[in-house]
Parts: sequence; structure tokens; C-alpha cells
Amino acid sequence: MLSTFHGLETVRRGMTAQQQALYVTGHNIANANTPGYSRQRVNFEQTPPYPFASKNRPVIPGQMGTGVEGGTVQRMREEFLDVQYRGENMKYGYWNTRAEALYKMEEIMNEPSDEGLAKTLDRFWQALQDLAVNPSNSGARSVVRQRGIAVAETFHYLSSSLKSIREDLRNELDVTIKAVNSLARQLSAINKQISEVEVHGYLPNDLYDERNRLLDELSQYVNIKVTPVSSGGSALKIAEGSFTVELVDRNGTSLGKLVDGNTGAFNEITVKYETTGDKYVSEIKLGNDSLNFLSFKENGKIGALLHSYGYGGGTGLYPEMLNNLNAMARAFADEFNKIHSTGWSIYEIQKGQKLASNDFFKYDLPDVAGTLNIHPDIMESLDRIAASAAGFGMAVSGTFNGSVTDGTSTWSSISKIRLEITYVDDTSGKKFEYKIWDVSNPSSPSSLFSGEASLATGTDPAANLKSALQSSIGSSLTFITHFTTLKQGDKWTFEFEEGKPIVAQIGDGSNAQALAEVKNGMMNIAGNTTTIQNFYESLIGQMAVNAQEAKRLSQNSEVLRQSVDERRMAVSSVSLDEEMMNMMKFQHAYNASARMITMIDQMLDKIINNMGLVGR
Repeated sequence: MLSTFHGLETVRRGMTAQQQALYVTGHNIANANTPGYSRQRVNFEQTPPYPFASKNRPVIPGQMGTGVEGGTVQRMREEFLDVQYRGENMKYGYWNTRAEALYKMEEIMNEPSDEGLAKTLDRFWQALQDLAVNPSNSGARSVVRQRGIAVAETFHYLSSSLKSIREDLRNELDVTIKAVNSLARQLSAINKQISEVEVHGYLPNDLYDERNRLLDELSQYVNIKVTPVSSGGSALKIAEGSFTVELVDRNGTSLGKLVDGNTGAFNEITVKYETTGDKYVSEIKLGNDSLNFLSFKENGKIGALLHSYGYGGGTGLYPEMLNNLNAMARAFADEFNKIHSTGWSIYEIQKGQKLASNDFFKYDLPDVAGTLNIHPDIMESLDRIAASAAGFGMAVSGTFNGSVTDGTSTWSSISKIRLEITYVDDTSGKKFEYKIWDVSNPSSPSSLFSGEASLATGTDPAANLKSALQSSIGSSLTFITHFTTLKQGDKWTFEFEEGKPIVAQIGDGSNAQALAEVKNGMMNIAGNTTTIQNFYESLIGQMAVNAQEAKRLSQNSEVLRQSVDERRMAVSSVSLDEEMMNMMKFQHAYNASARMITMIDQMLDKIINNMGLVGR
């Protein structure tokens, strides 16, 4: 039969179990705001019923319950949600970091805007077109030079700014690598602590939470795969064991073990850079094993930084933009200088001599890094801007003495004359035709006479023209001509006023127009036959597409990450309302068990103190 004191043991166990549950509830409430904390619960278990199945068991109608006991204290955690969260966290780490890198690039390129390279080039083309209208105007030449300097300085600004951001990306990559290695070291240490506790049959819930927190942080940097390893000994079946953490690519293929749950060892990630040039990442290793750069495509923050900074000789967002800008600057400068060298400047026309080298843009030769730096100094002299003519030119210097003669007649006391010279190539041969007008009264100019100078083969056209005009206008005037290409109808006009400097249209501005057309000219830029404008537009367009994609996927991955985290928090987080309800539930159960003891005490008092007193 049952012991008289059977009920006391049953309710004692009830009080102990409810008391344990109250302590766990208090622990949950205390850690309601602790990052990474998972709420815990006591797994209540019925104690074995009485009597036990045995040969000497007492014969009673049936087994009686013996109460409850608090079993394990278990975390409320859903492993599947943890795996989902880490996957989305890895994607967010990659796309958010890539979006930030592209955002900084967009800020530097600053397109479209009034300060960007495109607008600076447009202003330069416009200045050249204005110069073509009046190629001898010093003001127009000054504007061309200053806007040419603006173009060079803009290229230099873009290059130096992008390099500065790229250097920041390298520093961030180094810091991120250190963070990953630190997390691997901490995970290895926690694995050891967990295994030492689990073998004794305990569940180190707080260590589990800390390990999960570290894994969540690690998942933002790289793609990881977690595999549990049993601690052995007296470890419970629900014990999580040590974790082996593998580095994997986006397809889930293992790249190596970051943390080994069997041995407790961990491997560090190391990055090596080229020692010369642009110092791209030359190698990335896990422990002693080299990893393929492509394994880090869409692979956490490290992957985004690696593909932004650049690796393998120039692959990456910033190296490709810098190399394309470099190729664009060089192709632009070379093409502009080539057209510029074919033209004639005021200086050359006046000297009657073509300069051997008359580059408009000057730049350094590429250094070992392949970097091109266009100098802000363009032309030393405004007069050397070869915009006056494309392949031919003429200048006149000297003083007009107020007298004109055609060999037979003489016109004296003329205050101002106009000289018109036209190149003619007809059936009678190649020659210069010239006309002299009296424009002393601008409203009624009068023609004085006309003539021509032969350009017969074997003769000097400049000498022929000079001889013909000096005999008519005066030996004090010097005519300088220099031609490489002449077209039918090429015309020069000069006006001479007695006692004043010569007013002359030097050249026709055709080379300035040709320079302005460099904008629309086809050239080879980075292996593409295109125009400078189309190439730059394609660069900006591709950058915008990449930035938009990165921003969109960053936002998408953040939404998914938050969604998974909310579901995970619904399982694991502490709800104060729920814990208050649990507290009241366990308190009432505890009080009820205590009341049972009081009731049993009264029963025992009746038996002990009041039984056997009949008849006394």
C-alpha cells in the first residue's frame, strides 16, 4: 500500500519544479533586452509512477503518479530560421557594400550635372566653335585654353578621387578580414567551452546564444555552412555540440574549414597585394589554401570589397572605371593633339614655319601602374593654339604709307585700303587673284585695281605674291605665306590704315572647327571604335545600371533578412507579457502545491494526534 507520506513527496516535487520555472522566467525577464538572447523554458517531466514493475511490487489497484520534476532548461530556437537568416544576411552584406561603393563612385562622377566631365567637355567644344568664327581673337583663344585646362583638371580630379576611395576600400577590406579572423578565433574558443559543459549532461544555453550571435555577425562577411559535431560523453540528445564552420561559395561548394568542430582548430583568411603598380589583390588564402577570386562573387561583404577594390591585374568596379577613364583621356588627348598638329597657329603663320611639336594637351607617359595624368598646363602661349587654319595660312606685317600704285597709275593720300586675296585653280593654272579697295569712306568703298600672282611649278608662291603686292602697296609691308593644302576659293582679307596696326583675318578658323569635331569623331578607346561622347555615356550608363541593381538587391535582401529575423524573434525573443503570464501561472502552481502540504499536514495531524483516543 502507499506510504502515509507519499503525498508530501509529490507536492514537494511540484513546489521544486514550479520554483525552478519561476527562476527561469526571472532569467528571461532580466535578459529581455540582451542582444542575441533566446528565451528559455523548463521542460517539465513526470516522475516514474508507483509501484514500479518488479517481482516484489505491492499489489494495489493501479499505479499512482509521483509528481513532476524540472528536466532540462532548453532554449527556444528554430535552427532552420537561423540558416535562412544567415543566407539573407550574407546577401545583404554583399549587395549593401557594393551599393555603397557604387554610390561613392556616382558622387565622384557627378553625372548629369553642371560640374561633371560631360558638361566640362561640352563647354570646351562650344569654346572651339566660338573660336572657329574668329580664330585670331585673343579672348576666344583664352577661353579655349582655360576650358581645356578645366577638362584636364576634371580628368585629374576624377582619377585622384576614385583612387582615394579605392584606397579606403582596401583599408575596409583589411579591417573586415581581421574581423572574420577574430570571429573564427572566438567561435573556436566557444566550441571548446561548450564541449566541456555538454559532456557532463548540461545545456550551456548562454554559450549557445553567444555562438549564434557570432555566427550571425560572421554571415554578413562571408557565406558559411554550419555542421554540428557531438561532444560525446554524457551529452544530452538535444545538446547542440561543437560547430564546424565552412567557407562556401554562392553555390554551396566548400572552400575550406574556417572552424573545425572536431579538432577545435581554426584557419585565418589572408590577403596579399601586388607590390608594384596599382597593387591589386594578388592572392586570397584560407589557412594554407589559395582561393579562387570568383568564389567570392556575390559572397558577403568580403566579396563586395574584393570586387570593388580590384584583383587579378585590374578586375573590379574601381579599376575598370579608372582604366576606362585613362583610356578615354589618352585617346581624347592623342586625337585632339593629332588634329591640332595639322593646323596652323597665329605664331606659325606669322613666322611662316610649322612647329615640329605643338601639342595642345600634355600628359605624362603611363607609369608602371598604367596611369595617365593630363597636365593642367595646356599651351604656353595663346598664339600657339593651332586653330587658325587647317593646313594653310597667311600673315602680313609692316606699315601702310597711304600710297597705292598699279605700275602706271598712283593713288595717294588714302587713309585706309582693303586687300582681298583668293586662291584660284582653273584651266589657266594655279594662282592668287588680288583686289585692292579704297575704304577710306566705309559707306562707299571704291575699287582701285586688281591683279594676280602666278603659282607656276618651280616657283615660290610666297615670293610671287610678295613681289606683286610690295610693288603696289609698298616695300615696307611683309607678306608671309605657307601652304600645305589649298582649296578652290580660299580667301584672305586684310585692311591697312595709315599710321595704325594692321587689322587682318589670319586663317579661316577651319582647324578650330576640326578640333570641335573631335567630339563626334570615331576613335579607338579601350578596344572599342566609338566617339568620345558615346564612350563616356556608356561608362556612366553602365555605372548607373550597376548602382541601381545593387541598391535594388540590397533593399530586397534587407527586406527578406528582416522578415526571417522577425519570424526568428517570434520564436526566440522574450515577450514580457508572456513571461508575466508564465510567472503568475507558475506562482499559482507553487501556491497550490504549498496548500497541498498544509492539507496533508492536517491529515497527518489527525492520524497522529487524534486516532486511538476513542473512549478516553
